[in-house]
Amino acid sequence: MSSLEEPLGLDKLPSLSNIDRIYRFSSTACRPIGEDMGMGNCWIEGRSCSSSNSSNEDFEECTQEPIIWGRKMRNSLRRTSSLGRNSVACGTKSDFRHLSNYQSRSYCNDNDTGELKYKFFKDIPRYVKIVEVGPRDGLQNEKTIVPTSVKVDLIRKLVSCGLPVIEATSFVSPKWVPQLADAKDVMDAIKNLEGVRLPVLTPNLKGFEAAVAAGAKEVAVFASASESFSKSNINCSIEESLARYRAVTSAAKKLSIPVRGYVSCVVGCPVEGSVSPSKVAYVAKKLHEMGCFEISLGDTIGVATPGTVLPMLEAVIAVVPVEKLAVHFHDTYGQSLPNILLSLQMGISTVDSSVSGLGGCPYANGASGNVATEDVVYMLNGLGVKTNIDMSKLLSAGEYISKYLGRPSGSKTAVALSHIAENTTMY
Repeated sequence: MSSLEEPLGLDKLPSLSNIDRIYRFSSTACRPIGEDMGMGNCWIEGRSCSSSNSSNEDFEECTQEPIIWGRKMRNSLRRTSSLGRNSVACGTKSDFRHLSNYQSRSYCNDNDTGELKYKFFKDIPRYVKIVEVGPRDGLQNEKTIVPTSVKVDLIRKLVSCGLPVIEATSFVSPKWVPQLADAKDVMDAIKNLEGVRLPVLTPNLKGFEAAVAAGAKEVAVFASASESFSKSNINCSIEESLARYRAVTSAAKKLSIPVRGYVSCVVGCPVEGSVSPSKVAYVAKKLHEMGCFEISLGDTIGVATPGTVLPMLEAVIAVVPVEKLAVHFHDTYGQSLPNILLSLQMGISTVDSSVSGLGGCPYANGASGNVATEDVVYMLNGLGVKTNIDMSKLLSAGEYISKYLGRPSGSKTAVALSHIAENTTMY
């Protein structure tokens, strides 16, 4: 077993000993204007890495107002306690009325003004863009090859849900990632789909050229915030990897093709343990400077908690506009949703997720992978945040791919709602 296949030891988990209070931005700071991420090795020879959220081969601070967490929570509870026990069960009637009345007792949004009722959530964006990464980041980690027809059917089902961005595939060497050897065929089958962005990952200039030849209209590049992880997986330093991506972004600019940037290991690394927020900020800034329109921050091994996400986001927001940031969490320790909630409170309005929790986490034995899209949408619905995603169709898409793979959905929401649908009287 290589060092990258070993589970991250508890001795390497990021320490929270120095984090004894939580900060929030003032109401006028860092407000929004409106991946890793992972793949295996690519078009150059080198070590293999099939992480669903990692850097790969061929591929000062905002003004803060300190608020002690305990006091903030107590004040929030005082504001809501008089509203009754049912008032916190927020949901949207249209998504779940066919399942039960439990989901539609009250709403977090003020129906007249569109404002969030609860001051605790006042900084959360009213609309959140979901970037669906299941067809690429999820399926590339399957041990058996998923047929092209199944991938295409899944993408079509996801498009019907109303998802605005679906990461379709990755142009990598089939020698390293045979699961994605059919990238050209997938692109050919979905090229006429409308109303959705279908980006692909490109590890280097050769991968970019292949993607463009196949009709890709948007691409992504990725780097690691961990020097050890970069060297262990792609046999080059962070600086050397950034040089590759400058070549891609330069070529993309000439063709007016948007490039998204990913940063992996933003909190923890399977090689060196915790990662400094300043390193994450440095890589994110470089990707932004080379022209990436959006930077997705990925917790590759899923060890992040709100306490470790906070200083990382503060460091990055100090050098990259918050409206150009996205988050990409793996759910290894079940912390993705609280991490996403904190990110929303800090003004981030783009979240990466994977239908049915597809993905896996190769660096933590027995761990689950990407946060499930169904779970993210359920939480956002409960907050009164718009996503324009049809939950019923999303559940259907998740059920489709889960049945094909022969295993239960990795989404707790999908599992729970399926039971409610079978027995609508349980509540």
